[in-house]
Amino acid sequence: MNSVQAIAAITLVSVATALFSVYGLRPGKATSDFYVASRAVSPFRNASAIGGEYLSAASFLGIAGLVLTYGADMLWFGVGYTAGYLVLLAFVAAPLRRSGAYTVPDFAEARLESLRVRRLSALLVVLTGWLYLLPQLQGAGLTLRTVTSAPLWVGPVIVTTVVMITVVSGGMRSVTFVQAFQYWLKLTALAVPVIFLLLAWRADGAPWPSADAPPQFRETTTVSVQQAVRVEVNEPVTVTVRGSLDGRNLDDATVRLGTGDHRIGEGAEVDFPAGSDVPHTQGQEPLEGSDWTQPLSATSHPVYRTYSLLLATLLGTMGLPHVIVRFYTNPDGAAARRTTWVVLWLLGAFYVLPPVYGALGRLYTPELLMTGRTDAAVLLLPTQLVGGTVGALLGTLITAGAFAAFLSTASGLTVSVAGVLGQELEHIRAHIRAALIRRGKLVAGPRWGRAKRKPREEGRNEVLRLRLAGVIAASVPCMLSLAVVHRPAADVVVLAFAVAASSFSPLLLLGIWWRGLTPQGAAAGLLVGGGAAIGAVVLTIVGPPLDGWPGAVLSRPAAWSVPLAFAAMIGTSLFTRRSIPPGTARMLVRLHAPESLVLPRKDPATGERERTTKPPHK
Repeated sequence: MNSVQAIAAITLVSVATALFSVYGLRPGKATSDFYVASRAVSPFRNASAIGGEYLSAASFLGIAGLVLTYGADMLWFGVGYTAGYLVLLAFVAAPLRRSGAYTVPDFAEARLESLRVRRLSALLVVLTGWLYLLPQLQGAGLTLRTVTSAPLWVGPVIVTTVVMITVVSGGMRSVTFVQAFQYWLKLTALAVPVIFLLLAWRADGAPWPSADAPPQFRETTTVSVQQAVRVEVNEPVTVTVRGSLDGRNLDDATVRLGTGDHRIGEGAEVDFPAGSDVPHTQGQEPLEGSDWTQPLSATSHPVYRTYSLLLATLLGTMGLPHVIVRFYTNPDGAAARRTTWVVLWLLGAFYVLPPVYGALGRLYTPELLMTGRTDAAVLLLPTQLVGGTVGALLGTLITAGAFAAFLSTASGLTVSVAGVLGQELEHIRAHIRAALIRRGKLVAGPRWGRAKRKPREEGRNEVLRLRLAGVIAASVPCMLSLAVVHRPAADVVVLAFAVAASSFSPLLLLGIWWRGLTPQGAAAGLLVGGGAAIGAVVLTIVGPPLDGWPGAVLSRPAAWSVPLAFAAMIGTSLFTRRSIPPGTARMLVRLHAPESLVLPRKDPATGERERTTKPPHK
């Protein structure tokens, strides 16, 4: 695939996204439109939108890259990502919708009547959202670098710009249309090429990785190193090098790479003979075919890593801010359940496909194990395996789908983070104003000596503030993505799941199902569980690579951080049981009783009661 086709695909997806944003702009003028699309999204459209934002770079590119590297163990990613919605369906979806809140901090304040818990929840929402955004933006940079040789910073800048337009134009209403469209684009972008890839694989004799040898080059292969890399060579091999090797600049020089470490500079090209072993990036041992095809054998301490991964994905799904806000857009609790049921089918259909790309990448793009850019396997397979005009067209389709993955997930995360930031900015402004009034530096009443603003004008001002928050929510992770070292997308996303599972999962489950939760208990659980998970994330991303138990415990923290969060939340609540909020019983009735039996809750922004599909019981 040439650069022109790749640019055309990316441009087409970006223009389509902008058009859907404009379509959502016309009615998107009220606060409820910006936050929750006026709570009028049908279950099928909402499910498609959830699939669009949930199937991120980790799903579209990352799972295939991990399967290429580690094999059968990585199938747990797709299982956990999908099964998490079963937990969401059984315990959270309908009660959360009945709460009438806009965001997780809204729910925390309504349930626990505590401003402190609200602010702590808001901080964790922002941190989790930004952590989840990092791999989306870095994946965009990798995609553009792979298909057009553009600098790595171009992808994050383009995605951030388009996301700002989408979010600022119409908020959740615009994002819903965009994401529903992008789910079906992503599914098509993987499903259609995989048919041609399997046909080409069969025509090639249906080869399979050797059971007793590490990955090998099946034919003479030129490896282009886009970023400097340090590799380990287990078997000496004679290669031809153009560029920097171990500090020497070579020009078509024949060199014998001995056993041990070697550093290959950025932009270098290395020709490997057919049948030679693929060097692997430092710290990543290559798996032989027998280990690659069997579960619980790919990494150190595989049992711990597997169960920690499953715990993070099963419980983390319900705590992801861009997933939770989707259930507030349903008309009622029954629609929220139907939405979750449809999501399970849509995700199941999608996750069948990435492992196929990973297995084929093991055979036809093994050089990615050397460069460390295994996420690019999905992008390169059509030209490597099919070739010709058909391969170029299939590659263009996959590029469009990959860019849709970045845009849809980034849009959902940005609008959810923007909603929280916008609300907290307003709370801070209100508290500052109240403090000035108490100190006599500001006169209470009409603001700044002007006539009191009309509700319509107040709504416009709030939407303006939310749009400003959207710009901030998108800009910060864009800058972070350019400064943080690139890691496999699925690995970083699992860390975000672990943070959500260690903070919001206990808050939601206990807040919905346990009367004894107190504000002090909730704050303790969020600080202990969320803080421990965030600490592990920081050490994993910015710290040196760790082996053995330290590496396993820090890279997969959910197995210990989630129980720690529940223990802190329950234990502290039991010690502070006298602090149970007085409105707990009333709130629990709202969460669990059918909508027809409960008076609709007032909209936090407008003061008006929500519209429901059924009239309240009289």
